[in-house]
Amino acid sequence: MAVSVRLEPLLEKELELTAKRLGVTKSQFIVSALERALGRKNPYDLLLKVQAEVLEPLPESGELISPTKAAIRSKLKTKRDATQADWLAFQEAKKQGKVWPGSDPETDTP
Repeated sequence: MAVSVRLEPLLEKELELTAKRLGVTKSQFIVSALERALGRKNPYDLLLKVQAEVLEPLPESGELISPTKAAIRSKLKTKRDATQADWLAFQEAKKQGKVWPGSDPETDTP
């Protein structure tokens, strides 16, 4: 259904520039603005929907993060845990007077 609306020249120019910047037609821009104004399209609801679909909560804090960020954190935690276990094993070997593989016996004193 076609509807005609009279706009001030400055408002029409602003509409034209904004629609062009967003990459939509003037009609698409107006329809979108009307949907938001009438409550048919709520950007906040869309944000919540996207967050629920795309983001996943961190187990310890419940903070929402992207799957990529979660994967990176998981890899870093795994690496940190392995390094920490290796360090503890080194310290235990040092206490027992054993030589740790890959260390220099001259500089590493038990």
